[in-house]
Amino acid sequence: MADDAPPQDLLDLTLSAAQKDAVTVTTSGEEKRALPDGAALVPANVLTDARGSLFEMGRNSRTPDAPLKDIYGFTLRPGVVKGWGLHKRHDDRYFLVYGDMEVFLFDVRADSRTYGQLFRVTLSEKSRMTLTIPRYVWHADHNVGTKDCFTVNMPTEEYDYANPDKYRLPIDTDLIPHDFGDATGG
Repeated sequence: MADDAPPQDLLDLTLSAAQKDAVTVTTSGEEKRALPDGAALVPANVLTDARGSLFEMGRNSRTPDAPLKDIYGFTLRPGVVKGWGLHKRHDDRYFLVYGDMEVFLFDVRADSRTYGQLFRVTLSEKSRMTLTIPRYVWHADHNVGTKDCFTVNMPTEEYDYANPDKYRLPIDTDLIPHDFGDATGG
């Protein structure tokens, strides 16, 4: 850089290499979340008093087209990734009970308006909600907290022991545009 170059050149140089932040809140200050077609985040009804809290994880009245058929829980240790997984016959419905987890969603449905896009959703015990993950969407769960996280899944179909509806890719696959860094899992 020449000694007589105006300081503006350094500004232009750094700005041309920078990436502008994406819009993350609405004009009224509410969090804006991008999701694949068919995915949904439904805030939980949480009732709190001096004894503790009660929160609804799933209600058939909220999902009449896909009533509750199976419910199970899973834990994930800090820093660990579970995934990539995909289902052909059912949707997953996650409700994080405790901890902090990022769920990555990669839409491979050719007829979807979000085809080829990667999404990140943060689930936390501090903001309870149910995340619906549509069939044919790859997903991976990453515990980003400091303690085990516990998630309840309420898939739209019962688990078929004789013919599991589960397809897997390694977490470091080149087929999905995301890098979990040094995280372990599978």
